[in-house]
Amino acid sequence: MPLTGQSHIRIARPSRDLAAAERFWVQGLGLGVLHRGEGDHAAGEHDLLMVGLPDAPWHLELVGGPEQAPLEPRPTAEDLLVVYLDEPVSEALVATLAEHGGRRVPSPNPYWNEWGVTVEDPDGYRLVLCSRGWSNS
Repeated sequence: MPLTGQSHIRIARPSRDLAAAERFWVQGLGLGVLHRGEGDHAAGEHDLLMVGLPDAPWHLELVGGPEQAPLEPRPTAEDLLVVYLDEPVSEALVATLAEHGGRRVPSPNPYWNEWGVTVEDPDGYRLVLCSRGWSNS
């Protein structure tokens, strides 16, 4: 089966605290919980939280470790998830993200400072809310 524009994409990341991540991505940004699963920690399985939009061809999978062996995310300043809003970034949205565990940070890339707002999630990964639009066509 070939890759198409409708192929579903999963972006997977480790998380120190799935509850904190859920507050940021769901209550802060407004994504929905698509799946939540608790792994058999004795067998080395991880807990999962999948968030996204029901009609989107993508979702974000957050993977948590057992309490005795927590995962340690190692994001860099260039590990970005960019959302193209095609409108100005709402300060109310940025405030809501901050209320739910996010932290507004400057980007090392001046492009994102000019065209958006960068917010770190509770694990240190960066979400860029871009005021520009995007189309692959």
